Order: sequence, then C-alpha cells, then structure tokens
Amino acid sequence: MNAARGGTGDPAPSQPDSAQSDPATPQPDSARADTNLELAQREGPAAALERALILATCTLVTVLYAMTVTIANVSLPAIQGTLSATPDQIAWVVTSNLVATAVATPLAGWLVVRMGRRWLMNACVLAFGLASLGCGLSGSLEELVLWRTVQGAVGAPLVPASQAIVLDAYRRERHGAVLAIYGMGSVLGPIIGPTLGGWLAETYNWRWLFYMIVPFAIVSLLGTLAVIRDREIAQRKALDWTGFLSLSVALAAAQLMLDRGELADWFDAPEIIGWAAVALVALYAFVVHSLSTPQPFLDLRLFADRNFVVGLVLVFVFGMLNFTPMTLLPPLMQNVGSYPDSVVGLVIGSRGVGTLAAFSFMIVGSRIEPRLMIVTGFLLQAWAGWELAHLDTQPTVAAVFGPMVMQGFGVGLLWVPITMVTFNTLDSRLVPDGSAVYHMVRNFGSAVHISLTVTVSLRMARTAYGELAERVTPFNASVLPPAWSTDHPAGLASLARELHRQSMMIGYLDAFVFFVATSLVVLPLVAAIRLRKA
Repeated sequence: MNAARGGTGDPAPSQPDSAQSDPATPQPDSARADTNLELAQREGPAAALERALILATCTLVTVLYAMTVTIANVSLPAIQGTLSATPDQIAWVVTSNLVATAVATPLAGWLVVRMGRRWLMNACVLAFGLASLGCGLSGSLEELVLWRTVQGAVGAPLVPASQAIVLDAYRRERHGAVLAIYGMGSVLGPIIGPTLGGWLAETYNWRWLFYMIVPFAIVSLLGTLAVIRDREIAQRKALDWTGFLSLSVALAAAQLMLDRGELADWFDAPEIIGWAAVALVALYAFVVHSLSTPQPFLDLRLFADRNFVVGLVLVFVFGMLNFTPMTLLPPLMQNVGSYPDSVVGLVIGSRGVGTLAAFSFMIVGSRIEPRLMIVTGFLLQAWAGWELAHLDTQPTVAAVFGPMVMQGFGVGLLWVPITMVTFNTLDSRLVPDGSAVYHMVRNFGSAVHISLTVTVSLRMARTAYGELAERVTPFNASVLPPAWSTDHPAGLASLARELHRQSMMIGYLDAFVFFVATSLVVLPLVAAIRLRKA
C-alpha cells in the first residue's frame, strides 16, 4: 500500500497505490528477487536490519526535501540585495518552487509506474542535489528562479515514492509506528534547514543555504543506491499529455499573473490580461478534455463528492496559511528589526517545534471530532496572525517566537482532520487521483497567498509612506530629533529612511491582518462537512 504525499513535507494518510503490486500476488522469480516488496514477510536480524536501513534512508530523503521548502526564506533580503530584485520579484524564489511542486506532484504515480521506484528515487535525489548546487551558483534572479523550479519539480516525487517503499517494507500492523518515525523527517526538515542555514548564511553568505543541501543529497543518494531494490516496472501506463500540459499551463499562467501583477500594474497592463486569458483558456481546455477522454489525467468525478470538494477548499486555505508567516517575518526582522540571519533562522525553525508538538498530540487527538479540530486549528492560526499584527518597530525575539510556535501547532492540528474529512466518503477507486489533486491544490494555495500577501504589504507600505510624509511640514519639523533635521540634506535622508522603515512595518502588519482574515473566512464551511459513521 502507498500513502499519498505532497511535496511540502506534510505527512499524509496511507492510500492505495495503483502502481504497486500486491505482495500477495504471485510474481515471476526475477521480479521478486529485485524488489523490497517481499521484505515485509521475512523475519530475522538480517531482515530487520534491512528494513531499518530502508526506513532511515527514506526518512533522510524526506528531511532533504523538507529542508528546502522554507530554507530560502531565511535570507530573502540578502538574496534580494545581491541579485538586485524588487520585493515582489524576490517572492518568486519561494513561489516558483511551490508551483513546480504542485504541477509535478500528480506525475509521481505515473513516474513510479514507468521508471520503477529505484530508478526514480536515484534520479530525483541526484537531480535535486544538482539543482540545489545550481541555486547556490546562480548569478541572477532568473537563474535562481529557474533552479528553484527544477528543485521543486524533481523533488515532488521523492516523498510519495519513499513513503510507499517504507510501507511495503513493513507488515500492515506496524505501519502506524513506522509512519510516526518516518513522519519525523517532515518535521525535522523545517527545523534543521532554517536554523543551520541561518547560521551558515550569517557566517558566509546566502549561497550556503543551498550548498549545505548538497552533502545531504550525496548521503541520501548513497543510501538509495544501497538499499532501494525495487527495479521492476509494473506496467506501461500511458500519460494523458493533453490533460497534464493544459493543467500545468493553467497553474503556471495564473501564478505568473499574480507574481507580475503588482510590478505591471495589474489589469491595466496587457501582459497581465494576457496571462489571465492563457490561464482561463488552458483551464477550459483541461476541463473539456478531461470530460471527453476515456482516461483523463485527473478524473473529474472527484468533484461529485461533497466532502472532497469541501476538503479541497479547506486544504487550499490551509496551504495559503502554511508558509506566509515564514515569508513575511525574515524581511520584517532584518529590514525593520536589524536581526542577523542566524536569529531569523531560529525563529523560523521554532515553527517546526510547534508542528512537532502538534503531531505528537495528534497520536491521541486523531480520535477527537475532526470538525472541532479543524475549527481549533484555524483559530490558532488566526491568533498567531493577530499577535504578529501587533508587533512594533522594535520586534523582540520573544514577541515573534511564541506566535510562530503557535502557528506551527495549528498547522499540525489541521493536517490530519482535513485529510480525514477530504477522503472520508471518496470512492476508493478515485483515491489516487484525489490524492494528486489534494496536494496540488495545497501547494498552489501556498504560492497564491504568498503572492497576494506581498502585494498587500507593498501597497499598504506605499500608502503609509505617503500619509506619513504628508505630516512632515515646516510647521512641525522643529519637534523632530536633530538627526532628522529638515535643514540639512543628511537629516532629510535620515528622515526619509525612518519614514520608509515605518511604512514597511505598517505594510507587514496589514499583511498579517490579511492572514487573520484568511484564517477566519473559511470557518463557516466546516458546517458543510458530513462524516460517514464507522
């Protein structure tokens, strides 16, 4: 059996994998000798050691990918300065990775079928390490965005394939304990990545954020080469290229519209109108083609299930909230609070501590009414955002640390019940496609909200700067500190810098208010959930 996983390092429930052979089904000796599938049935110290090595390797692969999801956030201001990017352009470093993951995630099952898990794991780990090295060597924003896109695309199949291998290596009755150990990788990655990366970035420079991933990739590759033995190709399954390409174009065009909107003045610019038109046409082509082909890329019968549709909206909002604070806080703490990268990394890593605590609680908490847990999770997100929306221009580490831990705890509380609700009534035959759509929507939600939040922050900062500047007149200039004297050019420059800092802070605070509103607006939808009784 296989557990569908997304590309962001969040644990997912085990689901059937159509690309996997049933261990109980007779297979040719040549195939059985080259697979990990029969390992679950073996006993003895040698088999136990082999299973442990497989679990350790697959967990390391998960840590490898989970580290990179938020690692660039630690030094976004430094990257922005080095590559001469604007605040909205530097957000592409984050959103490009998320969109690439969203597009590539539905391909994971097909790639496993076509390539086999061994070749897929080895190829993706190698490509992931090379893409990370390319990120560190990038000399322009365009290069960095390109390599981050490659990083997201080749990393997307790693987690679904590795979790499937872990589940195959152990008996069904041990899956709960094994998934608990394996899931630690998805939690440790967002703690190790920002913390270690922040120290390296401060000691050397931001490029070491990506260089540090390379040793992890080398160790992971050695592990996959040594212990992953699933070489069989289950079947030659055709891919609906028309459906895949039209959906990919729709997602990419929509994200480009959001990323470029603020810089190009939104729908006053022909470019933005063009991206919106491409997205709508591609989405229309995807829907029409999916309804008219016998084997579509994604089965649209999924949307006939009420719980699944409600779950998609919930996980879309979950994705919107997931990484937004981790994108806003680094520039706030560095540009407004003047904190070094190492401190920012510790604050970002604290979110993982909250998530770890929530996952530990959910071992027992998963028995609680899921609708109650969903409401609680979103309220915790809103509370964390509200606390961050009341920071001042001298934010202390303690003032940021607490809300980040609580935001991470809310993420951990939300993940399990939303997943349970989404798949509670879905036909088991539609689960593989449902899992693909589920994770794609979540990742796309993260990218969308980051783009919208950056837009809100920039617009409100510009508005605030204009309002603050209007209040500095010759009639009240005499009450300003001597360092901001309007009688000298140096004083005027210092005053302008302070006005810019204050207006940036107002923009960040308004963006956190937007975060709170997003957390609360989805709550009425919880009433639409209908659970199937056990």
